[in-house]
Amino acid sequence: MRLIQFKQGDGVQAALVVNADTVRPIEMAGGTYALAMAAIEQEVPLTTMVEKHLGNASLSYEDLISAQRLLPPLTHPDPAHCLVSGTGLTHLGSADTRDSMHAKVAADEASLTDSMRMFKMGLEGGKPPQDQAGAQPEWFYKGDGSILVAPEQPLPVPGFAQDAGEEPELTGLYLIDKHGQPVRIGFAVGNEFSDHVTERVNYLWLAHSKLRACSFGPELLIGEPAEHLEGESRIVRDGQVIWRKPFLTGEANMAHTLANLEHHHFKYAQFRQPGAMHVHFFGTATLSFADGVVTQAGDRFEIEVPEFGRPLRNPIAPKAADPYVSVRTLS
Repeated sequence: MRLIQFKQGDGVQAALVVNADTVRPIEMAGGTYALAMAAIEQEVPLTTMVEKHLGNASLSYEDLISAQRLLPPLTHPDPAHCLVSGTGLTHLGSADTRDSMHAKVAADEASLTDSMRMFKMGLEGGKPPQDQAGAQPEWFYKGDGSILVAPEQPLPVPGFAQDAGEEPELTGLYLIDKHGQPVRIGFAVGNEFSDHVTERVNYLWLAHSKLRACSFGPELLIGEPAEHLEGESRIVRDGQVIWRKPFLTGEANMAHTLANLEHHHFKYAQFRQPGAMHVHFFGTATLSFADGVVTQAGDRFEIEVPEFGRPLRNPIAPKAADPYVSVRTLS
C-alpha cells in the first residue's frame, strides 16, 4: 500500500495510490500525520486506518502533478517539530565498487582514512543479532521540516553553495508516540541533496555540506521494503537526459541493518519527543558528482525505484547570495 499527500484548499489531504493514474482521497482532516497518529493512538495498523477512512472518489494522479498540488507524503503540522537527518558510508555499491572497498579496508589499519575506518566498522559490525546494537554509523543533521521540498518543486541552491548534487536514497519516515516510542510510518524514495565540493575541501565541512534542502516521495510505502532494491538516478537538462545510472539500496546492499541505523538515531532521548516527526536518509553509493557532472540552473533530478511508484522529480533553482548575516545585540 502506498500513500501520497496533496494540497487541498488551505490544508493537506492524504490519498491511496490505486495505480499510476488514479488516487483515492482519504476522508480525514490533517493528512498522513493525522491518519498515522490516530492509528498509533488506537493501536491499529496504518493500513486499517486507511481502509476505514478511504473515500469513494477518484482523482487523476497526473492532474495533481500538473496542478503542482503534490506534497511530501508525510509532513508535520509544525515544521519545527520535524527533524531531518541521515547516515553515510552505509552502502556497498555495485560489485566493482564493493570489490574496491573490500580491497581498501583490507589494507594496513594505519593507512586507512577516517572514512574507510568508518566503512570498515560497518562491514564488520553493522549487522548485529536482532535487538542488539552494532557498529555506530556516521550521522549528520540536515535541518527541520522547513527544508522539505515537495515533489516536482525546485530545490533551492544557496548563493554560497559550491555544488548542487543529488543523492538517491531510501528514506525512513517516523513519528514518536505519546510514550516516547519511535514508530516507523513507512519508507519513501529520497533525494538527500548535498554540496559535494564543500565536503571535498575538508571532511570536517561535511556538516556544512549537508545543511541543504531535500525532497522525498511522492509516495510513502507502508510496510517493509524489499531487501534488494534497484533504482535509477537521472539528470535531465533542456529535455534531454545528460546522465543516468542505476543504484542499489535495501539491506542486502548495505553494510548495516535498518534496525541498527534506527537504533543509533533514536538512542538519543532528545530524538524521542512525543508527537515529533523524523525523516532519516539511509545513504547511497551513487552520485553524478563522482562521474564529473556539474549541475546547473534548471537541471531536473529524477530518482526512480519501481516498488515506490512514480519517480521523485525536482529541478534545481540557484538563489542569489545572501548578504552578510550580522547579529543584533539586545541591550
